[in-house]
Amino acid sequence: MPYDRTKPFNELPLLPSNEVEDDVEVLKKLVSASRALAATNSSIHRLPNPTMLVNTIALQEAQTSTAIENIFTTEDELYKAVSDSIQEDNIKPATKEVLRYREALWEGYKLILANGQIDMDCVISTFRQVKNSTAGLRSPQSLTVIRRGQSEFRSGEIVYTPPRGEGILERKMENLIEYLNDDIKYPSDPLIKMCISHYQFEAIHPFSDGNGRTGRILNLLYLVNKGLLEQPVLYLSKYILINKDDYYYHLGVVTQRNSWKPWVLYMLDAVEKTALLTNQLILSIISQMEPTLLYAKTRIKWYTKEVNEAIFSQPYIKPKFLGNIMGITSRTTLTKYFNKLVDAKILSVAKDGKEVFYINDDLIQILKG
Repeated sequence: MPYDRTKPFNELPLLPSNEVEDDVEVLKKLVSASRALAATNSSIHRLPNPTMLVNTIALQEAQTSTAIENIFTTEDELYKAVSDSIQEDNIKPATKEVLRYREALWEGYKLILANGQIDMDCVISTFRQVKNSTAGLRSPQSLTVIRRGQSEFRSGEIVYTPPRGEGILERKMENLIEYLNDDIKYPSDPLIKMCISHYQFEAIHPFSDGNGRTGRILNLLYLVNKGLLEQPVLYLSKYILINKDDYYYHLGVVTQRNSWKPWVLYMLDAVEKTALLTNQLILSIISQMEPTLLYAKTRIKWYTKEVNEAIFSQPYIKPKFLGNIMGITSRTTLTKYFNKLVDAKILSVAKDGKEVFYINDDLIQILKG
């Protein structure tokens, strides 16, 4: 029976899918993607404090993932918000969306560390954080459809209608979660599982909105959960944004023809290219931190390894942030310290109205690539 995109796809098959791991082309791509990911994970271990990537690579991932959904904010606005240079009421809605994505990523990370698996609570919690909502799965009668965007040819046309009906979403999500967590019953390579489960999650489309962002976060959480990634900082969304048309095309090919190979190859290539990019970013940050520390210590007597790590933890820095690390509360003293950093050209100073903040230009250049 031909696929009808205007009708709910209740026939969406349960996992596992048609086997693709025995395909030679897939195996070759799996090997290269696994090697690239392992190299990235090794580089994360070289960082003195891996969580410093929260406001660098993880923030870029958050910004790009929201851009895929046509929600845009500038890096300048984002870095200011992270550094507390902007009051909450003055943060633009798009910037808040990006910050919620980042928080959802880290809340999910904490949950899988605590529970040892991606369960339904983790999925729903991630979605709620992304959307700042208390909602759960779509209701059985929800007439949810996916339409072409306003800027696309034949805008408004239905391109996909996800499953709906009493208990249908619940059964398909239970199957997906079992597939992710039961490696005895479903003994596929974790990267293959990530590729297949990402399609399945997007096809189920369990929530009324925010499925794309939630699904991309779950990709990273799954890699962490399986020990392939120490921190959820793979910059995966950049590849998807650059190859956005291919992303949606290959999703559609699985739905319409049950053809998994092109989709799996696309996702494995995304992992490989992203891992190489993320690895280069991490190595560049490490390479810049070392000479900055050596240079600063010869000119500023109070400059320490901890201060160096702090100024490389985020591009825009408020004096209070460094003051908390150094145990200094006096604004006069902090201003004096930051003037030293500016005089040594370690940081530059900028103003936004009455707010003063300091910029690590070397880190900005690395992040711009």
